Amino acid sequence: MDRSSREDTVRTSDIKQVLGASFIGTAIEWYDFFIYGTAATLVFGQLFFSPEFSPLAATLSSVATFAVGFVARPLGGLVFGHFGDKLGRKAMLVLTLNMMGIATFLVGLMPTFEQIGLLAPLLLVLLRIVQGLGVGGEWGGAALMAVEYAPEDRRGYYGSWPQMGVPAGLLLATGIFFGVAAVLPEEQFLAWGWRIPFLLSIILVGVGLFIRLRLLETPSFSEVQEEHSEAQMPIMDVLRNYPKNVLLAIGARVASDGAFYVFTVFILDYATRTLGLPRATILLGIAIACAIEIFTIPLFAMVSDRFGRRPIYLVGTVLLLILAYPYFLMIQTGSTILVVLASVLGLSVAHAMSYGPMSAYFAELFGTRVRYSGVSMGYQLASIIGGGAGPLISIYLVGATGGSYWPVVAWMAILCIITLVSVFVAAETFRGGEFASERSGERRTVAEQG
Repeated sequence: MDRSSREDTVRTSDIKQVLGASFIGTAIEWYDFFIYGTAATLVFGQLFFSPEFSPLAATLSSVATFAVGFVARPLGGLVFGHFGDKLGRKAMLVLTLNMMGIATFLVGLMPTFEQIGLLAPLLLVLLRIVQGLGVGGEWGGAALMAVEYAPEDRRGYYGSWPQMGVPAGLLLATGIFFGVAAVLPEEQFLAWGWRIPFLLSIILVGVGLFIRLRLLETPSFSEVQEEHSEAQMPIMDVLRNYPKNVLLAIGARVASDGAFYVFTVFILDYATRTLGLPRATILLGIAIACAIEIFTIPLFAMVSDRFGRRPIYLVGTVLLLILAYPYFLMIQTGSTILVVLASVLGLSVAHAMSYGPMSAYFAELFGTRVRYSGVSMGYQLASIIGGGAGPLISIYLVGATGGSYWPVVAWMAILCIITLVSVFVAAETFRGGEFASERSGERRTVAEQG
């Protein structure tokens, strides 16, 4: 059987399972990651840090532990990217799901500062590092599992399935926190109710593992294995052959990542502690926006299959830049309708436009032999700037300026400018024919190693 026939057979028999596994597994991983962010802004400051801290100091300390996960993510991307390019995508996806699930479940069992003192925040940081390592290796594998099965003219759409898992995971996390917080009195929520979303994670992980263990390796990497042409040092090959693409991927990612965590993590603290809005109001806005984004992400990804990655990416980034100021104006009104509208415009429209095509765009920048390492480096290094530092910097700036949101608007504008420049410089990739594995630079590397 020739290459085309073999790939068609694999796609026909397994593609629905592959897309479903990419979506469900990623949703579970991000559920685990996001419930920590929600708890960090709403309850961890009161439970895991000294009662002598001021409310601002406790919140900053709590959000700093959230940021630790983003520092660990690039390391997870490097480690799992290395082995994903040597051993395959499937094995890494199973391992990362286990890491996330166990760490999240253990957070739900954690004793508080009142019970074990300083050991409480230290253990919290340790578990957060494990979460960061796991999610750092997750995205690259899930994205490639979908994109490497895709026909050339549908890579954007196929690649959007793991992207859909992000708002789905956040919707699940926000929905469960919203439900628990709405049902329980404040004192019971702080005493034990916040643990419920973390403990439920173990059930979701079981479902995810059942699905992922049934997957086959991608056609692209299976061909590499058959030819015994796996990269010996994938990271070094990426840096040797694709240094510009790594930098452009980082730049292309920072705006959507930074805006996303302003809209979903920072805003929880700003709306409740600075503006005094009910917790349920802002959680409702985020939940509705995430539910809509599950559908707008694949929509914009399909548009990118027709008109290109760059135009859709650029329009989404410009919208993020334009919306930064009106977003806060709408949140400040305290109107439930305007809070929901702000979240929908920010997440379901502007963020979805750049996030939908991202899997395909990044995958098309790198060759098969080093693709896991390449996409992971670009995606996860950007997460330190946008996601990890963003909420921490934003909360500090708002506190230092007496509640002004202008420094956060400026922060978002800077990230958007970086992304616009990066995408302008980057090449269009959606009509590149074969993946970048056929480029002469990588063929020379294979020949040299052989």
